[in-house]
Amino acid sequence: MQKNTTPRKSNVLLNILGIGLITGTLDGLAALLLNYKLKPAIIFKFIASAAFGKAAFKGGAEMVVAGVVFHYLIAILFTNAFYLLYPFFKKGLKNAYLIAVLYGFTAWIIMNLVVIPITQKAFPVVKLPVLITGIAVLIVCLGLPVALIADRHLKQGKFNVLLKKQSP
Repeated sequence: MQKNTTPRKSNVLLNILGIGLITGTLDGLAALLLNYKLKPAIIFKFIASAAFGKAAFKGGAEMVVAGVVFHYLIAILFTNAFYLLYPFFKKGLKNAYLIAVLYGFTAWIIMNLVVIPITQKAFPVVKLPVLITGIAVLIVCLGLPVALIADRHLKQGKFNVLLKKQSP
Protein backbone atom coordinates (compact mmCIF):
# COMPACT_ATOMS: atom_id res chain seq x y z
CA MET A 1 0.00 0.00 0.00
CA GLN A 2 1.35 3.40 -1.02
CA LYS A 3 1.65 6.12 1.63
CA ASN A 4 -0.15 9.40 0.88
CA THR A 5 2.49 12.14 0.74
CA THR A 6 0.14 14.97 -0.23
CA PRO A 7 0.35 17.73 2.39
CA ARG A 8 -2.81 18.44 4.36
CA LYS A 9 -4.13 21.82 5.41
CA SER A 10 -3.79 20.82 9.07
CA ASN A 11 -0.04 20.32 8.52
CA VAL A 12 0.21 23.79 7.01
CA LEU A 13 -1.54 25.27 10.05
CA LEU A 14 0.83 23.42 12.38
CA ASN A 15 3.79 24.70 10.34
CA ILE A 16 2.52 28.27 10.66
CA LEU A 17 1.92 27.89 14.39
CA GLY A 18 5.39 26.40 14.93
CA ILE A 19 7.13 29.09 12.89
CA GLY A 20 5.06 31.73 14.70
CA LEU A 21 6.27 30.41 18.04
CA ILE A 22 9.86 30.53 16.77
CA THR A 23 9.54 34.10 15.45
CA GLY A 24 7.70 35.27 18.56
CA THR A 25 10.38 33.81 20.80
CA LEU A 26 13.24 35.28 18.75
CA ASP A 27 11.60 38.71 18.61
CA GLY A 28 10.72 38.63 22.30
CA LEU A 29 14.29 37.70 23.24
CA ALA A 30 15.62 40.49 21.02
CA ALA A 31 13.30 42.98 22.74
CA LEU A 32 14.50 41.83 26.15
CA LEU A 33 18.17 41.98 25.16
CA LEU A 34 17.92 45.39 23.48
CA ASN A 35 16.03 46.79 26.46
CA TYR A 36 18.14 45.06 29.11
CA LYS A 37 17.93 48.11 31.39
CA LEU A 38 14.16 47.65 31.67
CA LYS A 39 12.50 44.91 33.64
CA PRO A 40 11.00 42.34 31.26
CA ALA A 41 7.59 42.91 32.85
CA ILE A 42 7.58 46.52 31.60
CA ILE A 43 8.11 45.42 28.01
CA PHE A 44 5.19 43.01 28.10
CA LYS A 45 2.99 45.46 30.02
CA PHE A 46 3.63 47.95 27.21
CA ILE A 47 2.32 45.38 24.75
CA ALA A 48 -0.70 44.73 27.00
CA SER A 49 -1.34 48.47 27.18
CA ALA A 50 -2.49 48.33 23.57
CA ALA A 51 -5.64 46.64 24.84
CA PHE A 52 -5.81 47.76 28.47
CA GLY A 53 -4.41 51.28 28.29
CA LYS A 54 -2.50 52.77 31.21
CA ALA A 55 -4.09 50.22 33.55
CA ALA A 56 -1.69 47.63 32.11
CA PHE A 57 1.26 49.35 33.81
CA LYS A 58 -0.50 49.24 37.18
CA GLY A 59 -1.42 45.58 36.79
CA GLY A 60 0.58 42.61 37.93
CA ALA A 61 1.41 39.24 36.46
CA GLU A 62 -1.90 39.09 34.60
CA MET A 63 -0.83 42.06 32.46
CA VAL A 64 2.58 40.53 31.79
CA VAL A 65 0.85 37.32 30.67
CA ALA A 66 -1.56 39.34 28.51
CA GLY A 67 1.42 41.10 26.91
CA VAL A 68 3.16 37.81 26.20
CA VAL A 69 -0.04 36.36 24.69
CA PHE A 70 -0.57 39.46 22.51
CA HIS A 71 3.09 39.36 21.46
CA TYR A 72 2.78 35.76 20.28
CA LEU A 73 -0.57 36.40 18.59
CA ILE A 74 0.97 39.25 16.60
CA ALA A 75 3.99 37.11 15.71
CA ILE A 76 1.72 34.27 14.56
CA LEU A 77 -0.43 36.68 12.50
CA PHE A 78 2.63 38.10 10.72
CA THR A 79 4.02 34.60 10.24
CA ASN A 80 0.71 33.42 8.80
CA ALA A 81 0.50 36.27 6.30
CA PHE A 82 4.14 36.11 5.24
CA TYR A 83 4.24 32.31 5.05
CA LEU A 84 1.09 32.09 2.93
CA LEU A 85 2.26 34.90 0.63
CA TYR A 86 5.73 33.41 0.19
CA PRO A 87 5.05 31.47 -3.05
CA PHE A 88 3.79 34.64 -4.72
CA PHE A 89 6.78 36.72 -3.59
CA LYS A 90 9.12 33.92 -4.68
CA LYS A 91 7.77 34.10 -8.24
CA GLY A 92 8.71 37.76 -8.52
CA LEU A 93 11.74 38.18 -6.28
CA LYS A 94 13.30 34.69 -6.54
CA ASN A 95 15.65 35.26 -3.58
CA ALA A 96 14.60 34.12 -0.07
CA TYR A 97 16.99 36.58 1.60
CA LEU A 98 15.57 39.53 -0.32
CA ILE A 99 12.08 38.37 0.65
CA ALA A 100 13.21 38.18 4.30
CA VAL A 101 14.38 41.80 4.14
CA LEU A 102 11.07 42.82 2.58
CA TYR A 103 9.14 40.95 5.30
CA GLY A 104 11.13 42.55 8.13
CA PHE A 105 10.76 46.03 6.67
CA THR A 106 7.03 45.51 6.05
CA ALA A 107 6.48 44.25 9.60
CA TRP A 108 8.29 47.31 11.00
CA ILE A 109 6.15 49.67 8.90
CA ILE A 110 2.90 47.97 9.91
CA MET A 111 3.78 47.89 13.60
CA ASN A 112 5.28 51.38 13.90
CA LEU A 113 3.16 53.34 11.45
CA VAL A 114 -0.18 51.55 11.91
CA VAL A 115 -0.54 49.32 14.99
CA ILE A 116 1.33 51.35 17.62
CA PRO A 117 -0.20 54.70 16.57
CA ILE A 118 -3.70 53.18 16.67
CA THR A 119 -3.27 51.34 19.96
CA GLN A 120 -1.15 53.92 21.76
CA LYS A 121 -2.95 56.90 20.18
CA ALA A 122 0.34 58.50 19.14
CA PHE A 123 3.11 58.01 16.62
CA PRO A 124 6.27 56.70 18.23
CA VAL A 125 9.24 59.05 18.03
CA VAL A 126 11.99 56.97 16.49
CA LYS A 127 15.61 58.01 16.10
CA LEU A 128 17.59 56.62 13.16
CA PRO A 129 19.71 54.11 15.15
CA VAL A 130 16.57 52.74 16.82
CA LEU A 131 14.79 52.55 13.46
CA ILE A 132 17.67 50.64 11.88
CA THR A 133 17.94 48.29 14.86
CA GLY A 134 14.18 47.67 14.86
CA ILE A 135 14.11 46.82 11.17
CA ALA A 136 17.21 44.62 11.49
CA VAL A 137 15.65 42.72 14.40
CA LEU A 138 12.49 42.05 12.40
CA ILE A 139 14.51 40.93 9.37
CA VAL A 140 16.53 38.48 11.49
CA CYS A 141 13.82 37.34 13.93
CA LEU A 142 10.79 37.31 11.63
CA GLY A 143 11.79 37.67 7.99
CA LEU A 144 14.62 35.15 7.85
CA PRO A 145 12.92 32.28 9.72
CA VAL A 146 9.68 32.64 7.77
CA ALA A 147 11.34 33.09 4.37
CA LEU A 148 13.91 30.31 4.80
CA ILE A 149 11.43 27.78 6.20
CA ALA A 150 8.78 28.72 3.62
CA ASP A 151 11.39 28.41 0.86
CA ARG A 152 12.27 24.91 2.04
CA HIS A 153 8.58 23.99 2.30
CA LEU A 154 7.94 25.35 -1.20
CA LYS A 155 10.75 23.16 -2.58
CA GLN A 156 9.34 20.15 -0.67
CA GLY A 157 5.87 20.68 -2.15
CA LYS A 158 4.22 21.57 1.15
CA PHE A 159 2.41 24.50 -0.47
CA ASN A 160 0.75 22.23 -3.05
CA VAL A 161 -2.37 21.86 -0.92
CA LEU A 162 -2.73 25.65 -0.84
CA LEU A 163 -1.84 26.20 -4.48
CA LYS A 164 -4.24 23.45 -5.61
CA LYS A 165 -1.46 21.47 -7.28
CA GLN A 166 -0.94 17.77 -6.81
CA SER A 167 2.46 16.24 -6.18
CA PRO A 168 3.82 14.21 -9.12
